[in-house]
Amino acid sequence: FMGKKYACSPKALYQAMLQDPYYASWKKVWAFRNPEEYRFLEQDENTRVVEYRKKEYYQAYAQAAYWITNSRLPREVVPKKNQEYIQCWHGTPLKKLGFDILTSTNAMNSVTEIRSKYRNDAKRLTYLLSPCKFVTEKFITAWNLEEFDKSNAVLEIGYPRNDYLVNYKNEDIAKIKKSLGLEDCNKKIILYAPTWRDNQHDAKTGYTYDNPVDFDYLKEQLGDEYIIIFRAHYLVANQFDFDAYKGFIYNASAYDDINDLYVISDLLITDYSSVFFDYAILNRPMLFYMYDMEEYRDEMRGFYFGTDKLPGPILKTESELVESINAVMSGNGSNYDYKAFNNEYNPMNDGRATERLVKKIFGKN
Repeated sequence: FMGKKYACSPKALYQAMLQDPYYASWKKVWAFRNPEEYRFLEQDENTRVVEYRKKEYYQAYAQAAYWITNSRLPREVVPKKNQEYIQCWHGTPLKKLGFDILTSTNAMNSVTEIRSKYRNDAKRLTYLLSPCKFVTEKFITAWNLEEFDKSNAVLEIGYPRNDYLVNYKNEDIAKIKKSLGLEDCNKKIILYAPTWRDNQHDAKTGYTYDNPVDFDYLKEQLGDEYIIIFRAHYLVANQFDFDAYKGFIYNASAYDDINDLYVISDLLITDYSSVFFDYAILNRPMLFYMYDMEEYRDEMRGFYFGTDKLPGPILKTESELVESINAVMSGNGSNYDYKAFNNEYNPMNDGRATERLVKKIFGKN
């Protein structure tokens, strides 16, 4: 996430390498915007932490045989012929990406500028990960890979980060809850993870999120039985003040790995974020709070498929939200076929994606 978090597929790959003696002598470098927060990684004698876009960062890129990331690299970082750039990406897209965006209200980039960034990324990448045929097709067009004769660069092997959602243990849940101060929580846990809005932006801090939810109403209606874990998108820079909702809302926007939040939650509420594709692996209920659906779909990005294919109901008011939460959590809500959804969008997320990636890029049997 551009040096912001220790998470996602790069983390999954790194941890797999730490557990395998074959990679014991390999030098591994992590880049973070706040490197001091991640010095614990240097407990491994062959791991080094550097600061994002500083001198050591560029030196590491110049020397490394493999580059592993989950978002576009800065334009100035260009691989040599003997270097491989593995683009893991960070989600299965509902909203259009790159060259597939035809119209946009993006506050920072025009459609032309967006395409330029994806073209620059396409020139450099060696591999781009995909979890299914649908994503493979969209990534080829979004990065315009045919222009560079790189359609075969997409590896349809699954997302390594999602191996955890298949392989986690009950003791992991207890450990995560304790880290969040929820070890004594007997209430049901709702994870609310909205995405960012292209047209909400502050010139000084970057993308912001104007939270439209009436949390006073939700606390009144749900506070006795539920707590909400709020998770903002990694691009959102503004801070959220939930002091008035202490004990009901827990702000986990700064928490590195959203996988942990998935596995401890009983229900997901999102909008246009890719999180629902991953959450479906857990076969737990999802609700889509799309209060601005027409504006987002028609003016900001556009979708890759119709909202009728979403694995949960679309809601536009807080009262509908409360009603649906109570319905699905009591077992009286609509039943969605997560098996069919996963067969289409998560067929390769079987807990072995990291193994397949290691074999492909490192040639290890």
